Amino acid sequence: MRAAIFNPYLDTLGGGERYTLGVASTLQEAGYDVCLEWKNIEIKNKLEKRFGLDLSGINFIPDVGRGNGYDVCFWVSDGSVPVLHARKNFLHFQIPFHNVKGNSLINKMKLIRINKIICNSIFTKMFIDKEYGVNSVVLYPSVNVEKIKPKRKSNAILFVGRFSQLTQAKNQNILIRAFKNFYDKGYRDWELILAGGIEVGVGDYITKLEKMAQGYPVKLVTSPSFKELVLLYGEAKIFWSAVGFGASEEKEPEKMEHFGISVVEAMAAGCVPIVFNGGGYKEIVKNGESGFLWDKESELVRKTQLLINDSKALREMSSKGKKISESFGHERFAKEFISLI
Repeated sequence: MRAAIFNPYLDTLGGGERYTLGVASTLQEAGYDVCLEWKNIEIKNKLEKRFGLDLSGINFIPDVGRGNGYDVCFWVSDGSVPVLHARKNFLHFQIPFHNVKGNSLINKMKLIRINKIICNSIFTKMFIDKEYGVNSVVLYPSVNVEKIKPKRKSNAILFVGRFSQLTQAKNQNILIRAFKNFYDKGYRDWELILAGGIEVGVGDYITKLEKMAQGYPVKLVTSPSFKELVLLYGEAKIFWSAVGFGASEEKEPEKMEHFGISVVEAMAAGCVPIVFNGGGYKEIVKNGESGFLWDKESELVRKTQLLINDSKALREMSSKGKKISESFGHERFAKEFISLI
């Protein structure tokens, strides 16, 4: 049996790429000869280092030919609908595309060849179903929760996400501003750690963040390996995120966090999330139980203070979050994906 996989964003090394590799691993484990399209074979080492995966059994080839000659084809959409030729074809949306003429006649014709349309969250599904006139299925990502454990905790607030201000701004600048406010309120024994990949052309943004953070205990960790991330997650007490802040969920859904793998990873390490109340975050974090959702910047700071000043609540949320994270493991993902095939 042969399987073809295509993801046009593979070199961004983000959550959608982690999703793709979860599919690749699942198919390999099920006995498929897996071919993943990418022109530069060096991408394999970068992916293994970033996500902590063994991809030795995955074939990276220049062209999978839209699935022609394969039993299964898994294709990550860039907003368009491809004509796929495998025996079974799966189209994946990791971005809530809208206003792209998805419900056109030509797309309807192409979709006849698609067995299932898969979305990474209910949030993404809402927009995809409306835009393309389909009924997609939700399959939450495979997360490496088995490899992430709590360690000896320090007074650290962590965010993990690409240093990006492109389509989906990660808003590290908002977090630095909030942390300076938090720090100035007397929490001088805390630090903020911002970890993530560096995209082409973000040098000015990094410089801006460094200038903003001057005089405060803020650490920027660029392009960390999975091993480094496991340590950061394990030692941090709190996870912050401002992804989606300042954008309209209805008008600009692409600017929200479409799911939030890093939040699940943080919870697996017993790190309590305090994240923006938008997008896929609302499907992961139970507000007031396994973490907090916030709408205003002042609320982010206030809820952080509340948690720090209540050690019992911090412990209970940490424990509940860890338990919730276990439901996003690879075994669950593999079972659900194979059932679709």
